[in-house]
Amino acid sequence: MTEFTPWAALFGGILIGLAAVMLMAFNGRIAGMTAMLDGVLEPKSPDAPWRLAFLTGAILAPLAAMGFGAEFAFDAPVTGAALALGGVIVGVGVSYGSGCTSGHGVCGLARLSPRSAVATATFMATTFATVTVLRHVIGG
Repeated sequence: MTEFTPWAALFGGILIGLAAVMLMAFNGRIAGMTAMLDGVLEPKSPDAPWRLAFLTGAILAPLAAMGFGAEFAFDAPVTGAALALGGVIVGVGVSYGSGCTSGHGVCGLARLSPRSAVATATFMATTFATVTVLRHVIGG
C-alpha cells in the first residue's frame, strides 16, 4: 500500500510550482518535462543549455536530498522490462497528447488552458481506472 505523506507532498508541490513560475517569469517558457527533453535532444537547439540545466537539476535534486539524509523508498512490483515497456507507452501517449502531466497539469491548468484541462482529466481518469482494475478487479 502507498504511504500517505501530506507534508512531503505539499512541500514537493510547492517546489514544483515555484520552479514552474520561475521558469515562466525569467525565461517565458513552460516547465513541461517532455518539451525540456525534446529541446535537449534536438540538434543545435538554442534552448538546449537551459533545458539541460533544468533536467539536470530535476535529476540531481533528489540525490542532493539523499545526501542530507532524505530517504526515497522505491518498490516496483514488476520487472525492469515491464517498466521499460511502460516508459515507451507513456512516451507514445505524451506525443499524442502534446505534452505530459507536468506540462498540462501544472503549467497548462495554471494558464487556464482548455486543452490542458481535457488532457489532465484524461490522465486522471485513466490512472483511476488502471489502479481500480489492477488493485480491485485483478487483485494486486
